Amino acid sequence: DLTVSAVPAEGVATDLAHLNMGSRVRAFGLDPKSGDKPKDKLKECFVGADLVLIPAGVPRKPGMNRSDLLKINLGIAKDLVEACAKFCPGAIIGLIVNPVNSVVPAMCEVYRRHGLDPKKIVGITTLDVVRANKFVHEITGVKTSDIHVPVIGGHAGPSILPLFSQDPAGAKIPTEMIPELDKRVQDAGTEVVNAKAGKGSATLSMAYAGAMFGKAVLAGLDGELRTECAYVQSDITELPYFASKVTFGPFGVEEVHPLGKLSEHEEARLVEAKKQLKGEIEDGLKALDALYSGAKL
Repeated sequence: DLTVSAVPAEGVATDLAHLNMGSRVRAFGLDPKSGDKPKDKLKECFVGADLVLIPAGVPRKPGMNRSDLLKINLGIAKDLVEACAKFCPGAIIGLIVNPVNSVVPAMCEVYRRHGLDPKKIVGITTLDVVRANKFVHEITGVKTSDIHVPVIGGHAGPSILPLFSQDPAGAKIPTEMIPELDKRVQDAGTEVVNAKAGKGSATLSMAYAGAMFGKAVLAGLDGELRTECAYVQSDITELPYFASKVTFGPFGVEEVHPLGKLSEHEEARLVEAKKQLKGEIEDGLKALDALYSGAKL
């Protein structure tokens, strides 16, 4: 973490270290005033890592647009991903850095420029799945453990497309309820921000979703194939990056699954999702080019 954080990283590490798990917890801090860069200071943190989760960047604040957010968070993500490229190039890098739709393609390009495999870069969209599953449970009463709604596309607004038709419980929901339910999944982050009266965002549910994703990747690396939805380099649509079901195994991303059969509503929404996602992918790549060239974003 940064040394200027309200709660020192050492304190968080000490708190976590008391959990009765067979792991060691250590803290590493960067001083922004000194101009510390991760690739210069975090060798000990990253060397030997198999999985790196990066929940970095600033949240969107009142009056801040996507371009402002991208300008700040892209630089933060780039510094951390370049450190991973230097110290743990074989690790899976899970990104929780908004705007995910733009940042993930840009970080894949960073890896490509370093001669590394861009499939090691994964956008974590698990929270969209968690929300879709919970909302279906609230309507149907089916146990959450028996609900598995794939969420495809991207990780912002209309680019988020839950495929309720592909889950037995979700498929039972009346057709007339689907558009509103779909919109609730898209806007769930705003629902949290409003409930917190602008004093926070979806941090606890995101931590839960991030842990789910991390467990799946680690299980895969250990030889137990796991499938989760994630935003990765993809060729299942005409877009170069897309969220869909992804199987993780000993080498990371083992298979990016096709979309499968969609309902009439989902087919129409797919067109909308791809339109938004295309522009946001392009925004991320253009912003990265500007960052490398030193141009003003």
